[in-house]
Amino acid sequence: MEQYELELIAKYGEKDEELKKLWQQHLEYEKQVEKLESKPYLTPQDDLELKKIKKLKLAGKTKIQAILEKYKKMEEEGLK
Repeated sequence: MEQYELELIAKYGEKDEELKKLWQQHLEYEKQVEKLESKPYLTPQDDLELKKIKKLKLAGKTKIQAILEKYKKMEEEGLK
């Protein structure tokens, strides 16, 4: 995530429950990915779990990006 996007999340995350929830899930998925990737060896089950988490993380990030686009437009219009 870019710094501007992180700032938008910080600014609107408290007011926007969906954004807040998605961001918390994203951070949790990030922790899970890091934990699995730090293992010296992944079992086939670990590998499947890692792929599943990465897909969920990506889907969530896509939703976050869509919400942030709405806020970016609002801010741009506010500057005009």
